[in-house]
Amino acid sequence: MENFRRSWVNTTHDWSAHVDVAHLARIQQNPDEFTPGRPWHLLLEVLAHSADEAASRGGGNCLVTFHPDGSLSVRDDGRGTDTRVDEHHRLVKKPVISTKDLRFFDFPDAELLPDGHPRRGMSVVAALSEWLVHTNRRRNGAWTQRYEYGIPTSGLEPIEADGTTGTLVHFTTAEPQRPIATPTQEQLQQLAKPWPALRVEIDDRRAARETQQEPTGTHL
Repeated sequence: MENFRRSWVNTTHDWSAHVDVAHLARIQQNPDEFTPGRPWHLLLEVLAHSADEAASRGGGNCLVTFHPDGSLSVRDDGRGTDTRVDEHHRLVKKPVISTKDLRFFDFPDAELLPDGHPRRGMSVVAALSEWLVHTNRRRNGAWTQRYEYGIPTSGLEPIEADGTTGTLVHFTTAEPQRPIATPTQEQLQQLAKPWPALRVEIDDRRAARETQQEPTGTHL
């Protein structure tokens, strides 16, 4: 039967694992190796997943928001993270947050991100984030889940569907003293080279707070 979890084919992540504590610890012990140039590299890791979705659909959009509290979010309009029901009638989300990406993590010649460093996967973002909230909207439902340093601190909580699909990744890094700067036009142009199918819009609400004006957006 298709709903038996052991029969699910591993493509990007191992369905049999929910959290890989050793994997997360390895990232936390070697942050300069896995996320050089953070926090810009962390943002690129999240955008890479949005770019995958855009490429699979012939085009897509994402909104990068810089929040006044120093956190960062990326919302896309893709299909949402694969979420299934197993043989015990439990919801299971593909473990993209807390386990290694089988395509990239252990391969030194993996895809390069626009900063010139290898792509490792979403787990590096989660492992180095004080908290991360992953909101996932699919045609068969919508859910949200919170993580702290890559470890789930809540279950897969259903939320009301709004007729859209996609993901929202909202996180704050473990290094608040190193906030990410608003991307320059040159950095935005770098995104268009490897990810031509992805349209990126920037909403920097930090600047709006400082000037007491409504946030303004830029896009590529």
